[in-house]
Amino acid sequence: MQNTLTFTNLLRLIDERSTAFRAAVASAPSLDAQVPTCPEWTLFDLVQHIGEGRRDWAATVAAGPDAAAKASAEGAPAAPREREALVAWLAESTEQLLDALRKAGPDRGVWMWWGASQSPPTCGAVARHQLQQMAVHTYDAQITIGAPQPLPDEVALDGVEEFLFTCIATPSAWPHEAVLVDLHATEGRSWRLSLSADGARTTRLPEAGAVPATAANTSVWGTASELVLFLYGRIPVDSVKLDGDPGVFDLLQAWEPEE
Repeated sequence: MQNTLTFTNLLRLIDERSTAFRAAVASAPSLDAQVPTCPEWTLFDLVQHIGEGRRDWAATVAAGPDAAAKASAEGAPAAPREREALVAWLAESTEQLLDALRKAGPDRGVWMWWGASQSPPTCGAVARHQLQQMAVHTYDAQITIGAPQPLPDEVALDGVEEFLFTCIATPSAWPHEAVLVDLHATEGRSWRLSLSADGARTTRLPEAGAVPATAANTSVWGTASELVLFLYGRIPVDSVKLDGDPGVFDLLQAWEPEE
């Protein structure tokens, strides 16, 4: 059974992805460039989203388990327009998040938006999700400057499961015909997503590429990075190998479960 990343490694990788994000921003010809994977945003908008979001999550973690809603970083400086100052502001935003997480530790409770998912309401789960947010948005920044890089293997391998556990899992009934979706990373991990009247739940398949007794309706193969970027809508379906009906992913994107 594969394990998720340790809390220490999550924090290390958040810092590493943040560094890569800042490098892309520092080398961009213009902060007004449109982000191809988030076309409603310029690169400056993306930077602002990352910086303000990390500061708000730092405040949320610091607020502790009794907070009733996501906190805002009161009195935080606005994102500066000058490039060098903006990169420094980004670095400070990440450090505030990392400092709050280090002080809290992985097991402390925290407000979170993912409700009755398969991810717990802990600071460890927040760190796990924050890593994926930082990794995918780093890809966004890199593609904006014409230099997209795959997500690092250890980030992406954890990212497939984190997306399925946090962003998909719910006890709300799937409003369509029940379906089984298998996802296989070429690095050697596989997962099964079950969508039914009982909701959406993901299990790890015991062996890489294993075929359970009940066959999947749809199966997807790719590198872990390709799977994460596909799940986040950053690359098209023809970027992965898919057997079965690709329409289930359109239905998933449109689904708004109650829980």
